[in-house]
Amino acid sequence: TIGYGFRYISEECPLAIVLLITQLVLTTILEIFITGTFLAKIARPKKRAETIKFSQNAVVAQHDGKTCLMIRVANMRKSLLIGCQVTGKLLQTHLTKEGESVRLNQQNVDFQVDTSSDSPFLILPLTFYHVVDEASPLRDASLRSGDGDFELVVILSGTVESTSATCQVRTSYLPEEILWGYEFTPAISLSASGKYVADFSLFDRVVKVAAPRCHHEAARFGDTEKAKLEESLREAERDGDGAPLSVRISNV
Repeated sequence: TIGYGFRYISEECPLAIVLLITQLVLTTILEIFITGTFLAKIARPKKRAETIKFSQNAVVAQHDGKTCLMIRVANMRKSLLIGCQVTGKLLQTHLTKEGESVRLNQQNVDFQVDTSSDSPFLILPLTFYHVVDEASPLRDASLRSGDGDFELVVILSGTVESTSATCQVRTSYLPEEILWGYEFTPAISLSASGKYVADFSLFDRVVKVAAPRCHHEAARFGDTEKAKLEESLREAERDGDGAPLSVRISNV
């Protein structure tokens, strides 16, 4: 024979037709899987976390008749974060009743929005509140003077809507970054078309208001001897190396 020509699938071999269709389906599924994996690597939670904005300062003012520490948080993308939760950690030197100094004591600081929802809908800049009362770990912190020895770490956790990946973003506030007797300027307005609009030029702007009432000004720990021990420890640290008490130690 001459030997020219080519092979092709015909109706005389139905098994070959089934095999070709199966190959096309499997190839398409494999391409979708590879493309999805590539896109998931590009849309990493770390990159998504960079689009969450915290206010430069925290403020303390009266809110609904209570002394509250307030921070402002905004999502800079149109895609949503699901199941957002904002928590805080207070890092400070703690003196036990036995006189032992704990250099990095951690206490939980709870935050909530006006609706008291555990999972706020972060579509516009929101203000989160922490009530500074007798049960608050901030009751002993020098919020008014701004010269305390502590750091407030704020953590936002959520799930990326598109990839279902969990992301976490953190920031922290030193005593001089917490403004006593200030509140945030409203950054949300209603446009002529009836839509809510956020003005991010006002995101970090604060205005001075009446100083809030402070319920813990008498004794810092309620124990005179303990307060004296703490004060002597602070004086020893100042005389020892002269290093400032307000130092960012959380690396956030």
